[in-house]
Amino acid sequence: MRQKILIDVDTGIDDSLALLYLLASPEAHLIGIAATAGNVPAAQVAANNLAWLDVCRAPEIEVALGAAQPLAIPLRTTEDTHGPCGIGYAELPASTRELSARSAARLWVEQARAQPGEIVGLCTGPLTNLALALREEPRLPTLLRRLVIMGGAFHHPGNTTPTNEWNVHVDPEAAKAVFDAFSAAPPQRRPIVCALDITETIEMRPHHLLRLAERAQSLPLEHLSESTPPGRSATSNPVIAHLTDAVRFYFEFHQQHDQGYLAHMHDPFAAAVALDSTLARTRPATVDVELSGTLTRATTVADWSGMWGREPNADIVIDTDPARFFDSMIAKIGDFARNRYPPHELATTPTRDISTAHEQGR
Repeated sequence: MRQKILIDVDTGIDDSLALLYLLASPEAHLIGIAATAGNVPAAQVAANNLAWLDVCRAPEIEVALGAAQPLAIPLRTTEDTHGPCGIGYAELPASTRELSARSAARLWVEQARAQPGEIVGLCTGPLTNLALALREEPRLPTLLRRLVIMGGAFHHPGNTTPTNEWNVHVDPEAAKAVFDAFSAAPPQRRPIVCALDITETIEMRPHHLLRLAERAQSLPLEHLSESTPPGRSATSNPVIAHLTDAVRFYFEFHQQHDQGYLAHMHDPFAAAVALDSTLARTRPATVDVELSGTLTRATTVADWSGMWGREPNADIVIDTDPARFFDSMIAKIGDFARNRYPPHELATTPTRDISTAHEQGR
């Protein structure tokens, strides 16, 4: 039986790959997409989700608009990391699909009530929508089959402040509300938390993009590198071309911040864990979120040893096999792209370096 997934995203370059991973996974049944404000404002997130569904020739899937602001603080977005529209250099055609008439919080509540014990929730952005849903339906921790969260940092530096991970930083009140609420979840339904400790080991590099294009039979094959000049992808498969334009921006961002010509694939890893928890080795802990520290506000703190005298409310991922994840992602998205756009439909040219494939500027 296909696993029902409700994904809450702030799309976002790596959120885009998470969405594609689920669309490409035969074992996934994507029942709804909640748009949360984070990397870009919620309305832009929703537009990105609808546009990706069009590019992927996906069936109708409900896309619900989430809250425009975090629970208690002004919204902070990160166009410097993800580009002005959240998808790097990609320019997706505007979609004619319509947004859901219900809010993202109502989507969470009504889907969980209608299908108790059947849905895995996946959050790859700030937890605002889920926190609002919990206000309306406190039973969500027992109504969901499982929750997977990309967020937090424990034994690892933050990526927003010295101790903060981005998703928690944007709405720490929401993150605390979610972890507090899921203290009521039974052990088998504790949230699985994919924090920076693990997700920053999921390093996508140019050869992964090349393998994706090869798997999709998208031509010309484009070899990205640090010296690649500006321009749009000219490869034939639209899914691969838009991914190349999006991920290239992410490569450049990481390079500019002295992390190498690579991209951390936080969110597609969390999507993979949502479908196959054997990909992750976890350790239970009690997680809380600091809200009052002058230097540490929005820091996620894990009590691994029971010092607080509280039961664990999370299973934190402590180990994985990045190569296994990338093999899965490349196979799934590559095959999906090829099936959506069979090579015989597309005009192709021989392999060439991407530096000679672009005439249009950014």
